[in-house]
Amino acid sequence: MDPRAEAFLRLLKIMDELREQCPWDRKQTLETLRPLTIEETYELGDAILENDLDGVKKELGDLILHIVFYARIGLEKRSFDITDVINGICEKLIRRHPHIYGDVKVNDEDEVKANWERIKLAERAAAGNGSGDPEGGSSVALPSVLEGVPKGLPSMVKAIRIQDKARGVGFDWERKEQVWEKVQEELRELKAEVDAGSAKQADEVGDVLFSVVNYARFLGVDPDEALERTNRKFIKRFQFLERESHRDGRKLGEMSLAEMDAYWEKAKNL
Repeated sequence: MDPRAEAFLRLLKIMDELREQCPWDRKQTLETLRPLTIEETYELGDAILENDLDGVKKELGDLILHIVFYARIGLEKRSFDITDVINGICEKLIRRHPHIYGDVKVNDEDEVKANWERIKLAERAAAGNGSGDPEGGSSVALPSVLEGVPKGLPSMVKAIRIQDKARGVGFDWERKEQVWEKVQEELRELKAEVDAGSAKQADEVGDVLFSVVNYARFLGVDPDEALERTNRKFIKRFQFLERESHRDGRKLGEMSLAEMDAYWEKAKNL
């Protein structure tokens, strides 16, 4: 037997045993597992950012366990099982890669993404999620490219996904210089609203952030990952400031900004 299949069957057997015999595992539901799955996903993200490959391996194991757990609950509800889950994703991958499993020709990854979004829209329309008249002749809403963006995503990640999906159907800037001009335009608009003491300042801040996310995408930079790296860098430097000032018998609340800046510069030079 393929060792991958053997390992997966072993996990399924253990899951069945836990669900039948362990009081904690028997008590879990789709709803109680949800926050734990979100936590595990963030832990995987942390391991990736730290380039901790052993951690990545362990966190992937935790996520696979969650998938198997959800499938077991689905079986108990007579709704779906792990076979349905795996076959479903296999069939979707085949449908959405016609350049591999069909006769479609593509030149680059942008065309792959564009095909993916077109196929997804067609699938939704075929499923009855939207086939109305674009002129308003039907009350049924047209399927949207953006429907696949989860509402609960963190705002920055959601902005990335929105922009990626819009790009997939050709709604995008042509050059990064155009996006940079948009960033500058949004900054000017924010400054004008701040100077005027306007109630629209929050809206303009949002526009600035959205445009910066867009510019990062054109640079090939993941803005969420970039911000997280900056967060971690700030934490390390600030904790250095705390340790060193404490070692010198100083208290943060009693130090001037200039005195704290001196420690900060030392942290930057490390």
